Amino acid sequence: MTDPSLFLWILAAILTVAGLAGMLLPIVPGAPILFLGLLFGAWADDFQFIGLGTLLILALMTALTYVVEFAASALGVKKYGGSNRAMIGAVVGGIVGMFLGLPGILFGPFLGAVIGELSLQRSLDEASQAGFGTVVGMAIGLAGKLAIGMAMIGIFLFMRFM
Repeated sequence: MTDPSLFLWILAAILTVAGLAGMLLPIVPGAPILFLGLLFGAWADDFQFIGLGTLLILALMTALTYVVEFAASALGVKKYGGSNRAMIGAVVGGIVGMFLGLPGILFGPFLGAVIGELSLQRSLDEASQAGFGTVVGMAIGLAGKLAIGMAMIGIFLFMRFM
């Protein structure tokens, strides 16, 4: 192994671990960082084992993490009786929450959904249900993102070593 490829493998490992960790935090673009790590891993072997086709599949899976995240959140709100305004409130609450640290990240979408429902003159119980649905949707989306991330690593390892 040459020095440049060793450097690329180290960079690939760091980015892959950081990408997986980033999938747990809403403010870190975990999936693209993970993809970059896998791309550097492919580059370290001069794309001998991981070619364009595999990289395209991994890129599509990267995009799929965002679809899963948003769909799960929206379905969580809808499943628990939330309105479109609750979904918009959850998104706004999530964005505002990013600037308030970990408590904001965790409670921002919930509060946003509750405020969205209350703005429609819904009861506090109904609004809380929509907020709870947001949290459930976020948890399901997180699990989906992590599953896709692990599958990306699995595909990379399969193509590299098989």
